[in-house]
Amino acid sequence: MSIVQRTSLHAIPAYKQGATPGAGERAFKLSSNENPYPPLGSVIAGLSSELGAINQYPNAAAPELVGALAARLGVGPETIALGAGSVEVAGQLIHATTNPGDEVLFAWRSFEAYPILAHVAGATPVMVPLDGHGAHDLAAMAEAITERTALVFICNPNNPTGTVVDTAAVDAFMAKVPARVLVVIDEAYVHFNTAGDSAIGLDFFRRYPNVAVLHTFSKAYGLAGLRIGYAVAPPEVAANLRKTAVPFGVTALAQRAAVLSLEHEDELQVRIDELVAARESLLAVLRSAGINATDSQANFIWLSTGDATEAVDALLREAGIWARAFPGDGIRISIGSPEANEAIAKTVISALAEAPANA
Repeated sequence: MSIVQRTSLHAIPAYKQGATPGAGERAFKLSSNENPYPPLGSVIAGLSSELGAINQYPNAAAPELVGALAARLGVGPETIALGAGSVEVAGQLIHATTNPGDEVLFAWRSFEAYPILAHVAGATPVMVPLDGHGAHDLAAMAEAITERTALVFICNPNNPTGTVVDTAAVDAFMAKVPARVLVVIDEAYVHFNTAGDSAIGLDFFRRYPNVAVLHTFSKAYGLAGLRIGYAVAPPEVAANLRKTAVPFGVTALAQRAAVLSLEHEDELQVRIDELVAARESLLAVLRSAGINATDSQANFIWLSTGDATEAVDALLREAGIWARAFPGDGIRISIGSPEANEAIAKTVISALAEAPANA
């Protein structure tokens, strides 16, 4: 007799991590949007004091970090909920707002964990196609809201296309959203967003009672391996997020690293500026070669390669560029070190020249 299993899991794909080159292989791993810089020396040094206490559970309330975030963001500590990366907090949001069969609405293609998290929670994912420029079609998303819609994700900048939604468009969208529906503005890449008219999640959180914001320390702060993110949400929502969180999921090391990172944001900003400059330089080089690369406000670029995606990805890997391919749609390539970015430009230009004509 076989062990009883949840049959619905057969229809849920496992989350696919960015591909990693083999050991000793000469290649650049640019598939996971990781920060190419190591953590700040001051952050590493500050973590040493925590190592002697890893036999103990962390303080689940994380008062030092919550207090630092509340002061940094100008919000009440009761609005902040932590998790093991913003993806875990996204899962908390779904569990805290949906009943079985309720709908979670988001653009597609967007962050690939959204449909997985929705299915796992017993909710129904509703995917609204991006517009012809790889951006959220907020008018279509508003039309897709039903009486079963409980939660809406707006990924800004969008992963994997790097596009942003502007303030006016989100205001128009919010005017059509029922007050019972929570709108989550997922800003995992907000530090790289230099678009002057972009919607800012915290502005909407302050103006609308049904808005929450997702942030992470994985990208700009370079703490992906420690897994820490947070939501800023209405107090009653934040309280429910804490109920659905994995107990002790945010380690003492992660909490301390986040506090130290907030204390050294000036140093981090130098790195962010360098990554933004590298992104713009790379896009300029590609466009000068006649490649129609999408504008990006994140730490990656997006190539709309359509049906030629797998062929182009294979050519990139042969040349040592390990990117993230989404078959039938396109390829996302993280901004890396100067050496990696130089290799990206050369390899992408060559690969698109060799690929089928519809790339």
